[in-house]
Amino acid sequence: MADKMTLILFSGEMDKALACFTLATTAAAMGFEVTIFFTFWGLNVLKKGGISTGKKNFLQKMFWFLNKGTKEKLPLTKFNFAGAGPEMMKMLMKQKKMASLPDMMASAREMKVKYIACTTSCGVMGVDRTDLIDEVDEMAGAATYLAEAKGANVNLFI
Repeated sequence: MADKMTLILFSGEMDKALACFTLATTAAAMGFEVTIFFTFWGLNVLKKGGISTGKKNFLQKMFWFLNKGTKEKLPLTKFNFAGAGPEMMKMLMKQKKMASLPDMMASAREMKVKYIACTTSCGVMGVDRTDLIDEVDEMAGAATYLAEAKGANVNLFI
């Protein structure tokens, strides 16, 4: 029986997404089967960005307009400085030869880390499958996550 790990990525902030993918890729490198369940603001990591082609009501359009985060444009939890903080963090990461979030995500996919987008959060926020990157394995609800978590050795909420 293989070791399994699940992560819930609830946050849409760069530093928390980096922590999630550091843990996911480390666990996968150690032989764990890893699943990340993206919910609420964590969906920003999976968003393509740009103009949404999906149908949205007025409030969902407002969320989409005000919430432009994608894996390349996430704010920092602290010291965001109107968007300058993430750029400084990216420069520091490059200087220290640390992988960027898009690079970590590519590595995670190479290591077969599974991405599940929460259907409930997608529905509330007006995010549909066409708004998400192709690497999403599945769109599913909490019951699917709980089934994954039930058989996992490690379950983390970020």
